[in-house]
Amino acid sequence: MKKISSVIATIILSTSLLSLNACTNRDMATVGGGVLGGAAGNVLTGGSGVGTAVGAVGGAVVGNQLAR
Repeated sequence: MKKISSVIATIILSTSLLSLNACTNRDMATVGGGVLGGAAGNVLTGGSGVGTAVGAVGGAVVGNQLAR
């Protein structure tokens, strides 16, 4: 089940990144921060969904603010 979730997440992420051609640098930083934060939250909490979500939101906020 974990492998299937990883594959689905990779497909969604790949599709999302392909649609970012018209985004600003700030949008890209927000997405990048969210991805990195989600990955960090996942690793730090041992795969917890809540930890991943909190990491993604936190990373997105940081990325958005750094690109100001």
